[in-house]
Amino acid sequence: MSDTNGSHNQQFSSFKEFYPFYLAEHQNVVSRRLHFTGTALVLALVVYILASGLWGFLLAVPVVGYGFAWIGHFFFEKNKPATFKYPLYSLLGDFVMFFDILRGKVSIRK
Repeated sequence: MSDTNGSHNQQFSSFKEFYPFYLAEHQNVVSRRLHFTGTALVLALVVYILASGLWGFLLAVPVVGYGFAWIGHFFFEKNKPATFKYPLYSLLGDFVMFFDILRGKVSIRK
């Protein structure tokens, strides 16, 4: 798998600088939908865990979140997830993109 434009060697000094790169790595609509679904399920799962006190389900949080996202990357984007090189910025990017989709700033329509 190749990077979209070989830019996984870039260095970012801020999330503001990173986010356009993150969006460029998520151009496929199906991939964005998968990311959105995974993030929504993660948020719902965390709320459920907090409400129920079933702390063992915390182990499912990264599986759910990354499972959907990585399917999007490997099968639709055909690139490596930014998580491997930029884990914290990438995690923040997932949530910012999720809320940008809710606000209509990022499209998940074809």
